[in-house]
Amino acid sequence: MADYCAPDDTRPAPAEEGPFAECVLCRKPTEYPEATKGATLCPVCEWQEAQRTACSG
Repeated sequence: MADYCAPDDTRPAPAEEGPFAECVLCRKPTEYPEATKGATLCPVCEWQEAQRTACSG
């Protein structure tokens, strides 16, 4: 049986200093480097997205 609630370890490591990537939802700076590939989210949007996709039960 697969563990569907396993943590997502595919996120990039936070950057120490800028330039930072822009959040794809609200366009605020994220904690990820500008060269990060894929959709980057700021901490607030990342938290909200986790709430929407959280496992229940």
